[in-house]
Amino acid sequence: MVLWTAAEAATATGGDATGDFAATGVSIDTRTLQEGDLFVALEAARDGHDFVADAFDGGAVAALVTHRPEGVPASAPLLIVDNVQAALAALGRARRARSGARVLGITGSVGKTSAKDMARIVLSAQGRTHAAEASYNNHWGVPLTLARMPVDTEYAVVEIGMNAPGEIAPLARMARPHVALITTVAAAHLEALGSLAAIASEKAAIFEGLEAGGTAIFDGDLAPGLLERITGPAAAAGGPVLRVGSDAACQFRLSDLRLTEGRTIVQAETPVGSLTYKLDTPGRHFAMNSLGVLAAVQALGADPVRAAMDLARWQPPAGRGTLETVIVDPAHRGATLTLIDDAFNANPASMAAAFEVLASHVPVDGVGRTMRGRRVAILGDMLELGAEETAAHAALAEIPALAEVDLVHCAGARMRALYEALPDDRRGHWTETAEDLAARPARLVDAGDVVLVKGSKGSRIACVVDAIRKLDHRDAG
Repeated sequence: MVLWTAAEAATATGGDATGDFAATGVSIDTRTLQEGDLFVALEAARDGHDFVADAFDGGAVAALVTHRPEGVPASAPLLIVDNVQAALAALGRARRARSGARVLGITGSVGKTSAKDMARIVLSAQGRTHAAEASYNNHWGVPLTLARMPVDTEYAVVEIGMNAPGEIAPLARMARPHVALITTVAAAHLEALGSLAAIASEKAAIFEGLEAGGTAIFDGDLAPGLLERITGPAAAAGGPVLRVGSDAACQFRLSDLRLTEGRTIVQAETPVGSLTYKLDTPGRHFAMNSLGVLAAVQALGADPVRAAMDLARWQPPAGRGTLETVIVDPAHRGATLTLIDDAFNANPASMAAAFEVLASHVPVDGVGRTMRGRRVAILGDMLELGAEETAAHAALAEIPALAEVDLVHCAGARMRALYEALPDDRRGHWTETAEDLAARPARLVDAGDVVLVKGSKGSRIACVVDAIRKLDHRDAG
């Protein structure tokens, strides 16, 4: 299906098309470019103009540029504009204007990508649905998601994020959602915004982009001071307002939650009646995200009951709570450990949720060197927490679910504060860097253990996940 003709793209961007083309996709990366794509030469860590020739070699039908780069033949179709980023935004706005899709916009301190993927899965069973496969939620990710939207899309899901104040509102106005969901407000990006109240206000800016009569949905369990920052903008949007959570005032209310090994059983009271459904992964935070998605499904005019059943098909993305089994010794039946890979991101709220997941798993005794299975947490620094970062790391020791964890290994200068706050009998190893922990994975874990690895992406704690995976002797069996 053709997404953009030369004439349509030129009209949308105000650019000059040097030749005719019909693009079936839009790409900003030659490594993932597909034949038939329009290549957008953004300037990021590298200038995209340096890769235009490679894009044509890879099958691009045209390139969006400010000039004809060196090595690109005169016959190659270009769409020449004054500013590539602005032109990509124009493509996104033009496609959104032409679309008859019902649009869901999602933001929040944590859970955006999980909620986006949940919504994509359940809506896809009820209509032609478009959503980015990856976490494309910034100044280029949102317009790219919109620019890639097929003309016949019935439901679109757009993730909207931020790193600094003032970023959400313009992206929301570009996406023009019919439904806007705030998953929650937590201590993420404190370094940039300074307070939870400021974070709440920034997240509430998504409601500025709502279409007339659009529905505002948010976490109804937030503290009163944070709720005030959200309820005002939600009401000001002029459409229906829905709360999700455990509080009695929530229209989509969590009435019961059971975490078992590898599964979450959710019971909820909703405007369409009581719902009981399962998620095929453990996590209270995932249950809360799913409630927000069901509220959004109803607001979009789809069937929330059918969506609740389809939620069982969702799995968390890599690095966000995925479960895997590592065979430590193929010669001994049951000599395995369970690895929870949650190494993509971290803040105090997501740490608490991850500890609860770890506590829900039961280790296996009698199969490892220690002969006693353990719950083991391997933690890297939480970043972007601002002036209170030391206190925030130390406070992790007070999270109730952490008391169920037998051993805690820590990496990073910030995580030293947690290490020192732990009782002696639960302290494992502390190292300055994640790489130091990863150098000797066998001393960190054993067969029978359930192991959580979590930290901010910048802490590089994911290298410990890779090191534990290399302990697997599956092929040797």
